[in-house]
Amino acid sequence: MKIIKTADELEKELPGLKRPLGFVPTMGYLHDGHLSLVRKAREDNQAVAVSIFANPTQFAPDEDLESYPRDIERDLKLLRGEGADLVWIPTVEIMYPEGFQTWVEVEGLSKILEGSYRPTHFKGVTTVVAKLFNAVRPDKAYFGQKDAQQAVVITQMARDLNYQIEITICPIVREPDGVAMSSRNTYLGEKERAAARCLSRGLFLAREAYQKGERLSERLRKIVKDEVEREELAELQYVSCADPATLLELEDEVSSCLISLAVFVGKTRLIDNILLGE
Repeated sequence: MKIIKTADELEKELPGLKRPLGFVPTMGYLHDGHLSLVRKAREDNQAVAVSIFANPTQFAPDEDLESYPRDIERDLKLLRGEGADLVWIPTVEIMYPEGFQTWVEVEGLSKILEGSYRPTHFKGVTTVVAKLFNAVRPDKAYFGQKDAQQAVVITQMARDLNYQIEITICPIVREPDGVAMSSRNTYLGEKERAAARCLSRGLFLAREAYQKGERLSERLRKIVKDEVEREELAELQYVSCADPATLLELEDEVSSCLISLAVFVGKTRLIDNILLGE
């Protein structure tokens, strides 16, 4: 496994990688959710590249960039075990050199849901992913359904900018108790970790109601809301029942939908979602 830190090294190594080339961009502190993307990329491609970069531009000033968990040596050991061919670990100076002033933004999709609460977040995400795509030039790229809006935004960006890259969205990987795997779960104390189960419990209750014939969007939202609000340590920020492709909020009866939510458990902000219908 090649470990690359500079753009020049990356440029020298890319011609030696077999095609098709699969790419998994990460912010590091890898868990089995990330590794499931690497496994899928390994299945689909002749070579796999992974990036590790805690992108500062997708964090607001009051968010957790400085405390975001990091353990590069652990990450590299895990990636070696999954058979990654190349890992690129660029610095902030490489990705955002002095005088940097060009941004990539998906305007409509970035302003709703998560974008309503984190207005600069997706501009940072799409800019860094565009730069990573330009540098790595993969045939296929892999993202997790856990960040559902991010997946839709990046798919739109790739389409709009004519990237000849196949975007694959992989299922959420959950802990045995249902909690979606997230690097931020490490922030949770024992009681908070138990409280975090309310997100998936609410989503699973909505799925159960849908499977029994419930189709009213407001009732599906309320099922999730009520379950979260039963948990004393949880503070619901939003729950959405939206069109899976446009992310526009749905009213009345739905045939398919993306139910997503953001919840503070203590000081930690967690997100989760579930797709219902076709």
